[in-house]
Amino acid sequence: MIPVCRIEDLPEGESVRIEIDDATPAIAVFHAEGGFYAVDDTCSHQDASLSEGYVEGCFVECPLHAALFDLRTGAPTCLPARRPVRTHQVDVLDGIIHVRPAVREEAVA
Repeated sequence: MIPVCRIEDLPEGESVRIEIDDATPAIAVFHAEGGFYAVDDTCSHQDASLSEGYVEGCFVECPLHAALFDLRTGAPTCLPARRPVRTHQVDVLDGIIHVRPAVREEAVA
């Protein structure tokens, strides 16, 4: 698990972008609807940072073309996005938010 920040450092309705290494896509961590959620930071429609998007309820709106994603499932709820973004497990341990990145699915030959 990767420590992100203390819970008091991420107010509700806000997000933070974390970068793990060059091989792992950046992750956006959100405090929304009283919970913490993590998704891949890049919109599945076009290269835009979801951590810079507008958060309302459990949804984030992409800042580039207004695609809306459900933070709980990663599913897009409107066009232009058609593909979901990957979600990641979030745990709070001793007041610190941690993310467990989802395992990347490898292409099957």
